[in-house]
This record gives sequence, structure tokens and C-alpha cells, in this order.
Amino acid sequence: MPTGVAIRDPRGQLFDAAERVLLRDGPAALTSRAVTAEAGVAKGVLHRHFADFDAFLADLVLDKIAAVGRQAADLRAAAGTGSVAGNLAAALPGLFSPALLALVRLIIARDELRTRLRAATGSRIPLVSESTAMVRAYLAAERDLGRVAAGADIDTLAPMLIASVQLLFTDAEGTPPDSAAVARVVSAALASAGL
Repeated sequence: MPTGVAIRDPRGQLFDAAERVLLRDGPAALTSRAVTAEAGVAKGVLHRHFADFDAFLADLVLDKIAAVGRQAADLRAAAGTGSVAGNLAAALPGLFSPALLALVRLIIARDELRTRLRAATGSRIPLVSESTAMVRAYLAAERDLGRVAAGADIDTLAPMLIASVQLLFTDAEGTPPDSAAVARVVSAALASAGL
């Protein structure tokens, strides 16, 4: 891009480019040069908006964590409506887009990124921890409404649901599982917890 040309939403443009590189080429190929080339901007644009590349990656993940927070608010708002299994089956696929799964792999692969994110969020595995908290908070809201048994072990059930549905999406090999498969996993997990 020529010098002096204003870029509309440079952060968003760089985040989108990073996701494309990550999805297409994997975590090892994600460099500042690859991101700026994909975005069609000079390398200096990234460094004008972020202290370094790990700061950029941390902000990218924090942006996605904020999106999970918005999904969590929507799911909590659904408490008391529909069915517990139906609400979970509808909400969980949004946590396992190819981009989010790729970001989890990136977090696991990059020690410095993981360290920065833990300092920023307190999460052991950012994105996964927030996703689990989303399900836990929803189940607690449903328990408060009497739609989940008072003695239900939601601290075990929430990570079990996240892990089970994540496996469906991870094993999908390019084609996400259909809604019926997600509903079966959610129903089975809830049934095993006596719900």
C-alpha cells in the first residue's frame, strides 16, 4: 500500500489477515510479514498499532475472547426459554469455528503468547477457559431457575460439554458436524448428569 494512504480499521484488517494465514498455512506460518502481506499493507502498519508481534497476537485472541463474552451473555439471556439441551446445542457450535480452533492451536504452540494471555486473562488455556465458563454460567442460571437439578455438578458438566463438542468439530476434517450430531452429544452429556 502506498505511503500516506489511510487504512480504514487497520486492526480489523490485520486481524482478518492473520486468521486467513492461520487457517490456510497453520501456526508456524503466522509471522508479521505474512500478516501484513496478506492484508496488503506495509509491515510498519502492524508495528504502528502494536508494540510487537506477540502483542498483536494477544490482542487478536483478546478480541475473540470478547466475542465469546458476547455469546455468553446471549446464552445466559436464553435461560428459562426453550430447552436446556436445545439452547446449548444451538450455542456451542459458535465456539468452534475453524478460526477459533486455529487460535487455540496457536496459543498452545506459542509460549510467549500463552504467557501474555494468562497475565491478561488469568485463564490457563485462553478461549477454552472462557468457553467453559460460558457453559458453566448458563447451567448455573438454569439451576437458579429450577430447570437444572440443584445438585447437578456443573463444574464437571461444563468442561465435559466443551471437550465433547470440540472433538466433534476437531474431527470434522473441513466439514463441520451437523446440528443433529451436536444435539446428540449435548443430550447424552446432560443425560449422563441426570438432567
